[in-house]
Amino acid sequence: MKKHQKHTNLERRNNDNFAPNEIAILGTNCGIISDLVHKVSKKLSTYKLGYFDASHAKDVAENKVSEFTFHHQGNVQITTSGRVNKFQQRLDFAQYDYVFINGNHYQGAKQILVLDAAKEASVLKRLAELDSIQFVVKLKSETEYFSFLEEKYPQIKNLTCYTIDEVDKIATHINNLIQEKIAPVKGLVLVGGKSTRMGKDKSELMYHGKSQKEAAKELLENNNLETYYSVLNSSEKENEISDKFLNLGPFGGICSAFQKDPNAAWFVLATDVPFVTDTIIQLLLQKRNSSKAATAIKGKNKDFPEPLITIYEPKAYPILLQYLAQGYSCPRKMLINSEVEIVEIEDDFIRNINTPVEFEEAKREIKNN
Repeated sequence: MKKHQKHTNLERRNNDNFAPNEIAILGTNCGIISDLVHKVSKKLSTYKLGYFDASHAKDVAENKVSEFTFHHQGNVQITTSGRVNKFQQRLDFAQYDYVFINGNHYQGAKQILVLDAAKEASVLKRLAELDSIQFVVKLKSETEYFSFLEEKYPQIKNLTCYTIDEVDKIATHINNLIQEKIAPVKGLVLVGGKSTRMGKDKSELMYHGKSQKEAAKELLENNNLETYYSVLNSSEKENEISDKFLNLGPFGGICSAFQKDPNAAWFVLATDVPFVTDTIIQLLLQKRNSSKAATAIKGKNKDFPEPLITIYEPKAYPILLQYLAQGYSCPRKMLINSEVEIVEIEDDFIRNINTPVEFEEAKREIKNN
């Protein structure tokens, strides 16, 4: 008898408790934890970092209105009537490369244990939460490991240990933890468009002695990217991803790729840009900024980025879905209004070929070069 499945089996983004990548700091007082987070964050300023803490204020009245106070420098203070909820926090923290957690208040999936002789009882109380200690920080170099720690975790003395003033070394260690979770890049060639102006399928046109969809796929595969075709209706081929978001054009294709693998970054390439070369693919990969929502090509004389020669990071997926929820299905609109790394090149390399006349001109130009 077939087991009844209540929910659709979707691939999920790899999340820790509250964020895609988090670490809780515990074992000392909150002021020391906060100070360490801010010192380390200065050293890691190229990343988008967050700090998750609890207020220590007493007798706070319940909010009846949520307040959002924006500062022109980009700072925002939010006072809300909401409660901590791991699903909401994952949405809020989806854009961050790393989230530090005050482990005195919330349990993180990974931990930094601060050894503070004055807080032995506090550590004992949270002993069960220390199930993935990454390294140890001592307030004083002479501080001994608590006996119950050694009993519960016999390998704890083998872990890397720093003193609280070794901020550079701590930051370097955390940098390595961030780098370990940077998403791999996969390729997505967009085929199956309507090609109304061309009058025939643009992906099947031949500029380089083979169909343009094959040429585009080879460009990505030659740069070691596992590459798929984005198609309207799949024939269940292994290298195809069929649209799950119907009638949304390229936007639907990109979202469908993320639905297949939300833990990969997707290098999206259209089939109507035959002047894109291996050099341009390599340039985009070299300039990739995984801390941004995407890394996009822009013509030097163009006002906006080209959404179909772009690397979309996993953090782009929830942003795309939020735009869809507002009734927008334009990937360029998302890029324009998000934190994106822009790579500028000459306009000629990213010309769209949309009509039979343009096709014949492009073929002649490519043949003569």
